[in-house]
Amino acid sequence: MTATADPEAAANELKPLAEYLGSVLRRLRALPPLDLDLTQAHGNVLAADVIAPHPFPAFDQAAIDGYAARWEDLAGAGRIGSHPSFGQFDSGRSVRLNVVGDLGAASWRPVRLTPGTCFSVAAGAPLPLGADVVVPVHWTDQGMAAVEILHAPKRGSGVRRAGEELAVGQVLAGPGTYVSPPMVATFAAAGIGHVLVRPSPRVVVVATGDELVDVGRPSQPGQVVDANSHALTAAAVEAGAMAYRIGICDDDPEGLRGLLEDQTLRADLIITTGGSGTGPGDMLRRVLSRPGSGRGSVEFTDVAISPGTCFGFGTAGGEEVPVVCLPGEPGAALIGFEVLARPVIQLLAGAEPVFRPGVKAHLLETVSSPGGLREFRPAHVAERRGGGYTVQPLAGGPYTLSGLAEANGLLVLGERVTTAAAGSTVDVLLLDRRR
Repeated sequence: MTATADPEAAANELKPLAEYLGSVLRRLRALPPLDLDLTQAHGNVLAADVIAPHPFPAFDQAAIDGYAARWEDLAGAGRIGSHPSFGQFDSGRSVRLNVVGDLGAASWRPVRLTPGTCFSVAAGAPLPLGADVVVPVHWTDQGMAAVEILHAPKRGSGVRRAGEELAVGQVLAGPGTYVSPPMVATFAAAGIGHVLVRPSPRVVVVATGDELVDVGRPSQPGQVVDANSHALTAAAVEAGAMAYRIGICDDDPEGLRGLLEDQTLRADLIITTGGSGTGPGDMLRRVLSRPGSGRGSVEFTDVAISPGTCFGFGTAGGEEVPVVCLPGEPGAALIGFEVLARPVIQLLAGAEPVFRPGVKAHLLETVSSPGGLREFRPAHVAERRGGGYTVQPLAGGPYTLSGLAEANGLLVLGERVTTAAAGSTVDVLLLDRRR
């Protein structure tokens, strides 16, 4: 990679991204926990350790359909041969046992084996007292009153002991763990009906600007179709939030103040897009940067990032709800969401870690980058045969939006990088697009 001769000239006027993110995230705390029904908890993040109150399995049980027996009674089925799946056996000898009953998964009366007997059992059925092996059906003649055991399994085969998978007092998952469908099943199996979780953040998305028009018609001079509020609402949902698109707010100071005041009553985070610059039409910055009585304020910062550079963060309303202000250009807004808004949502949700996973990748094409700025460029990442990753840069700069539509990663080029040569190793953030 080639470094700029003097990148500090531009960087001195901009705050480094890492420093800015640190200053924002230190001001936030995860949302207060809620006790939720197990099914409702799916998709949330645990707020405390989940400890098994009961064992799983809850009792000794048959793991397979077959015949529950005492291993000692099968000793007559000789053991001169062996097989990794069948255990030891002698195909020329068998053992005959009396079948004294049938047990299904719903059986509840305790029963006991006596020497020379067995029970026909279904998978999940309680194991008779004294039984320590279940012979698979296909290793027998499937008799009803008496059964011929053709092969002798190993002791303990076909049996699940109480607490074998989950023991009483075992920590099943800790704080910050995402509640997945298999985890819901694990909790339910251990007898857990409710868990303490961080709620999904309620995120309100607002697009600002007199020039904005709703989707469904082409732009005319002086008009711009509002792509951002739709895209950012979808991005917030993908990040695990409950997102609400408010739509377009004109550059009217009183209307903007009133809208934000109303939304603070139902939001854990407000995301705005547009109006964050210093131009004559950038009303949002002028309105939010003025602190009101008990209404909070937003600080706008020029950050060393490309695309974008200008972000806002602060609070609004009497509840001092966090506010993230993103650029109005669609590609820059989506990149800004990834580097700023998404980590904020993750932190509010109690998720760990708050940042996307990253990998080192082999760059397939030489790219240039603006000096003094940390550039995030759309890219396609692929795993290499034999290990590692390759990364193909996609359209960036003024075409970032179209590049993002194809991307499954973001190529990250540091502030001191002006050229990254093909074949070099670069950092890439992995985007989970669920495809």
